[in-house]
Amino acid sequence: MQRSLIPNTLTSLFIYGCVFTVPLIQASEISFPHLETVGVSLLTVEADMAEINVEVAIKAKTAKEAKSLSDKAVSKFIERLKAAGITQADIQSANLYLQPQYQYTKGKPAKLIGYSANRKVIVKVKALTRLNSILDSALEEGINRINNIALKTSKETEYLTKARTAAIIDAKNKAQSIAEGFGEKLDGVWEIRYFEQHPVRPVMLKMNEAGPNYDIAESYQQGQVTIKDRVEVIFKLE
Repeated sequence: MQRSLIPNTLTSLFIYGCVFTVPLIQASEISFPHLETVGVSLLTVEADMAEINVEVAIKAKTAKEAKSLSDKAVSKFIERLKAAGITQADIQSANLYLQPQYQYTKGKPAKLIGYSANRKVIVKVKALTRLNSILDSALEEGINRINNIALKTSKETEYLTKARTAAIIDAKNKAQSIAEGFGEKLDGVWEIRYFEQHPVRPVMLKMNEAGPNYDIAESYQQGQVTIKDRVEVIFKLE
């Protein structure tokens, strides 16, 4: 559900302007009367899905044992994911980080004391109502680190289009207002600069305790996603 389309302000113009290093054509390079504007938009929507990044970190005496234990935890977690209806396409687990562990004592050579194995699993959860149970199942199967939970929207393309349209309208409205304020008239567009924005800025999921009988599962379903866009335009003046 769309929440709000926040109109730009001079402050937001300054903030977004700091992001880009490529300027419009310098005024001295244009020999006719013109007006430069920057249109921006900010769209806040409800999150309806998430991407979780979890990890198993194992220490063992041998490299083989460390790898085996980490592989087992990941394998069991994936089995539970598939049993819960998560498809293989929404699971990434093809990684392994294995390194020796040493004990250092002053005046003595380093002593090999074992190995550590780390494997990450990234899961796309398409229903936030299932997020809490998936996190619980990860921990139950030996996944001992939750690195990140990023909220997302399944309607990303639709909202990106809306944000782009809003930025274009913003640029036009500014140009029209400024030109009229100086008693001038616009005479079409001379140049448009558009830089693809990062599609979605995920909001980190936070658990909010509402009271002694709060619903833990529901607390993992609250959050928003912010989508923004920007367009730079040079208008000709009559």
